[in-house]
Amino acid sequence: MGTGPTSRPPQRVVVTAGARGIGRAIAERFLEEGARVHVCDIDAEAVAAFVAAQPQAGASVADVASVADVERLFGDVAARLGGLDVLVNNAGISGPTGPVETIDPADWNRTVAVDLNGQFYCTRLAVPLLKASGRGAIVNIASNAAFFGFPLRTPYTACKWALLGLTKTLAMELGAFDIRVNAVCPGSVSGPRIEGVIEREAAARGVSAERVRESYLRQSSLRRFVDAREVAGLVAFLCSDAAASISGQAIGIDGHTENLSSWL
Repeated sequence: MGTGPTSRPPQRVVVTAGARGIGRAIAERFLEEGARVHVCDIDAEAVAAFVAAQPQAGASVADVASVADVERLFGDVAARLGGLDVLVNNAGISGPTGPVETIDPADWNRTVAVDLNGQFYCTRLAVPLLKASGRGAIVNIASNAAFFGFPLRTPYTACKWALLGLTKTLAMELGAFDIRVNAVCPGSVSGPRIEGVIEREAAARGVSAERVRESYLRQSSLRRFVDAREVAGLVAFLCSDAAASISGQAIGIDGHTENLSSWL
């Protein structure tokens, strides 16, 4: 699916924060479909483990919040892949949890640096490569928090809302070059990251982690967390020929969120 007709060469794909979690699931899905994949991650040990498991993939240790790191990343991409067809802006952090008056400005700035600035830094260097390829796709990983508010998570939620504006604007700006831009908005995805979010929210609210976990589950009509492989499947679809007319969309993959009011 992701590689398109057999006459077309394999897609060249960059996945940020691609050595762990959702990013790794996305990278592995593209590899399964025959794409040439390059990932980056801030965690050098995770990068080494990913390359050991997927020796056909390329990888760079990079912090997307650093302009210099992103420039080095795309130097690696150009050297290894010789061009680009797909950028998946997956890198993001959960940020601090607590009432807005307790948020340390340093934590706010770090969240914005990774979750918003990092996507801009990568996109600005990816676009010339995508234009040169004659067509392409960008997928920004946002969150279903971008459809609602998310009390106690102000930096994270503000960034995810901003990503929808970035996605819509880029779709308009790049459509004439046959570059499609979409946002994928997962709900709670199973894994260590959501467990950390739950623990921090439980501490902020003074309740048990199990109570918070149950409240998260009740927010979804399907009453379960999302599997990272489901997110990977949606991303691969959006970058395939089957989605050739899909651009500028914010697509939820969250089991249908009913509300985010369980914090009250």
